[in-house]
Amino acid sequence: MADIRFDDKVAIVTGAGGGLGRQHALELARRGAKVVVNDLGGSVDGSGGGSDAAKAVVEEIKALGGQAIANGSSVTDDAGVARMVQDAMAAWGRIDILIANAGILRDKSFTKMELADFQLVVDVHLMGTVKPAKAVWDIMRQQNYGRIVVTTSATGLYGNFGQSNYGAAKAGVLGVMRSLSIEGQKNNVHVNAICPVAATRMTEGVIPPELLSKLNPEFVTPGVIHLVSEGAPTGTILVAGAGVFSLATVYETGGVYLGEGGLSAEEVRDNWDKIADPTAQQPMNQALDQIAKIIGKLQGG
Repeated sequence: MADIRFDDKVAIVTGAGGGLGRQHALELARRGAKVVVNDLGGSVDGSGGGSDAAKAVVEEIKALGGQAIANGSSVTDDAGVARMVQDAMAAWGRIDILIANAGILRDKSFTKMELADFQLVVDVHLMGTVKPAKAVWDIMRQQNYGRIVVTTSATGLYGNFGQSNYGAAKAGVLGVMRSLSIEGQKNNVHVNAICPVAATRMTEGVIPPELLSKLNPEFVTPGVIHLVSEGAPTGTILVAGAGVFSLATVYETGGVYLGEGGLSAEEVRDNWDKIADPTAQQPMNQALDQIAKIIGKLQGG
């Protein structure tokens, strides 16, 4: 098969001043894309800021012979996001790809966490995905072409101590992705999620040092490149790290119909083994799948 190319395509990558975002931006450029390199330039906890990191990546892309512009907007700032999209449209007249990668951490156990830290992490990860996606959505629909990748986390899928804020945001991102993947199908706008395991500023202190060298961010980028290509799937969660790739999905057990008359908590308790039996579990690809399953149980019952 032919190599994946992005000639004449325009991409926005948020949080692209370092780590995963930088690798995504560089690889897109190597494959012909024109790239908006967005990065606020803040620290891991979101403090500080400046577009020097984004400018440095732009210079790397230009040294490769590619085209890129820097943008230092915060993904939580409506005016900044609008400016980022306007810059892309003014320079190249279209936007084909959005990789929503920007993020911060404010880790603490729930009992010690300030609500302000919870809100900020949700704002950056969740609304910092929603706002750029909303800003490019109608452009992509009108083109009848678009590829969006959001960034989730194992914490959003499975939870992790001290990361209730991050987990809530990353789970929320998946809800956005799933609904947009359904809404975008008729206009050839594909929306997917990457769940990366990589050595970045955000994983220092979380992953043992001896493993960090095996978790280079560049080992995640090939998966992202596929997810923003013309042949991309839609509505998937791709887990990627250290050269390992897998899909995560939501399953429901087959369940059991307990009837309606006299239904009680005790019946649920006494049938728990049947309710939890994984034998007939099936993937849920949209909310209507769950409704169809329940209707099927009613008709069967």
